[in-house]
Amino acid sequence: MAERALRGSRLGAVSYENDHATEFAERRRVAYRCANAHHFEVPFSAEAEIPNAWECRYCGAVAARESGPAPAANRPKPARTHWDMLLERRSIPELEAILDERLEVLRRQRKRSA
Repeated sequence: MAERALRGSRLGAVSYENDHATEFAERRRVAYRCANAHHFEVPFSAEAEIPNAWECRYCGAVAARESGPAPAANRPKPARTHWDMLLERRSIPELEAILDERLEVLRRQRKRSA
């Protein structure tokens, strides 16, 4: 009978505690504005280090603090090409040797089919 009494109470899914006599941490709100003129505020803890840039919650662009230094521009990393990744694994003489081997295999196949 005891199992049936607990079945509909959502025990564990709902907290039965309340916020009575709970003291929340001190907060401060920081205003940001993005290049698309979206204005929004983000709450931070009073002890937190405030970032100069934040992602705009409306368009995803980089938003700068309204009062504070401008964010430093990040230099984008150049894209790694297939050739760059090959050079990480092999040297130029090794690649030339592999190329010669493959060309020889293709020449032999071409002679057979002709």
